[in-house]
Amino acid sequence: MSTEAELMWVEKYRPRRLEDLVDQEDVKARLGALLSRPQEMPHLLFAGPPGTGKTTVAMIVARTVLGDSWRDFTLELNASDERGIDVVRERIKSFTRYVDLREGVPFKLVILDEADEMTSDAQTALRRIMEESSRVARFILTANYSSNIIEPIQSRCAVFRFVRLGEADVVSALERICRAEGCQYEEDALRMIYEYTQGDMRQAINQLQAAAALGKVTVEAVRTIAGTGRRASVREMVQAAIGGDFAGARRRLLELMRVYGMEERDILKFAFEDAMAAKDLDHAEVAKLFAEYDYRLGQGSNPELQLSALLAELSALAGRQARSS
Repeated sequence: MSTEAELMWVEKYRPRRLEDLVDQEDVKARLGALLSRPQEMPHLLFAGPPGTGKTTVAMIVARTVLGDSWRDFTLELNASDERGIDVVRERIKSFTRYVDLREGVPFKLVILDEADEMTSDAQTALRRIMEESSRVARFILTANYSSNIIEPIQSRCAVFRFVRLGEADVVSALERICRAEGCQYEEDALRMIYEYTQGDMRQAINQLQAAAALGKVTVEAVRTIAGTGRRASVREMVQAAIGGDFAGARRRLLELMRVYGMEERDILKFAFEDAMAAKDLDHAEVAKLFAEYDYRLGQGSNPELQLSALLAELSALAGRQARSS
């Protein structure tokens, strides 16, 4: 079993109490009032950008309401990994079907991360299950985009909106971690981490740990971690798409956006360079394809969705050209 020292810092320093959460004052105030009367707690929807504390707060709710038995009475799923309707119908339904509530445990808890990644059919099935199991279970859904959650689910939840963290809060949190770990750091390096991650605390802590592994956390170390890792991952993403591995390409895309905090414009720029360098692709078709998605991003479309679609089309283009050659 891993010791605490072997944990990723993002887990080691995950807040365990609501009052330890960085910023999110409105969420803490409203949720604190709800948790004072757990038997009356409704289903919850936590919406906001990645790395702002949604999953952390869901786990805090589980510990607060369920106490020492929280692991036995909590089911946690990630919808971006398990999007099919069968998961909703089987895993969640079987978990909520049997009632074995101990004294002091008011209900079972289902935490569904990234629920906005579920298909509409899966969400419709989830809505029915939420209705059928409301006597014995509560649901906490997290979503980057609440607009992707169907209205019948939103109307059954208390909605909490999380905001990106400010520079002062992020830098202060990173300083506390550095002191706790006994690692030296430059303040400018911590500010640079914030610039790269733009208020995503999970990304910021991951980058801090990666930079600390090189020694002192310096501006140069942060540049090395952010720049080298990101550029290589873009190249691997494009190669996977061209090779027909869309799932692998999308995994790298999510890593770039959620771990490295890379801007969608930078991903598009570097991916275009790598696709144009590929020998077996029609470069005119590649240029038209990237121009279309550049336009869509400029119109404010969902970056993760659009870049995923771009990879799918790039993979299809490579497949067509391979068959015709």
